[in-house]
Amino acid sequence: MRILAVDAGTGTQDILLFDSSGPPESSLKLIVPSATQIAARRIRQATREGRAVALTGVTMGGGPCHWALDEHLKAGLKAYATPEAARTFDDDLEAVQGMGVTVVSEDEARRLDDALQIEMADLDLEAIRRALAAFEVDSDFDGLALACLDHGAAPPGYSDRLFRFEHLRRVVEERNDLRTFAYLPDEVPDYLTRARAMLGCVDTDVPIVFLDTGPAAALGALQDPIVAQQDEQLVVNLGNMHALAFHLRATHIYSLFEHHTGL
Repeated sequence: MRILAVDAGTGTQDILLFDSSGPPESSLKLIVPSATQIAARRIRQATREGRAVALTGVTMGGGPCHWALDEHLKAGLKAYATPEAARTFDDDLEAVQGMGVTVVSEDEARRLDDALQIEMADLDLEAIRRALAAFEVDSDFDGLALACLDHGAAPPGYSDRLFRFEHLRRVVEERNDLRTFAYLPDEVPDYLTRARAMLGCVDTDVPIVFLDTGPAAALGALQDPIVAQQDEQLVVNLGNMHALAFHLRATHIYSLFEHHTGL
């Protein structure tokens, strides 16, 4: 069995093509720039060229692309975005318009011939297939495991970080088990708009599971035989923009900690 696992982060997207026919250590791994880093580079290219940008596609992770768009607007250049792409920067479209972005329809965006067209998406399976093909690696897979850190669509005026913390509390209170953070596509809550958008980018009919990045990392750490044999575990996931720690007994969560910061 071959499973393609993709974790969409802030700095990188980490890709593993797991093949059960060999040891896990021999599975192909790729660490490449994240989708938000790629979008940021394209926005900055438009800024250097003095061109407007037209952002289409779906909701994705912000951070670097948000900062690049702020710089673009401060330079006095125009930015257009479709509603789904605009929600990358704020779930409240009025707030996005307040930044200086003009929200347009898909048809209107396509007619902006002078603007640099940038498609927003956390997952680009076709790009992954091309990368694998460049090294003569078969790009067929039997299942997909996708991950990202989704703050969720907070109500207007409400902190997305507090909304994220409430999501973590809600999941743990429902069933105290790391595996509760794993969802089949039809189980993902409506408010996890980034996760749902990532799932919507899948272009093939294979079984899919979605996990939050932090719990996915903790579950992976528990596969280490030395870690697994301990009565209790303290597992820490240090990302480029978030740090998560879990005090565990197997998959039971005694406590968890999440800090939003930059490394």
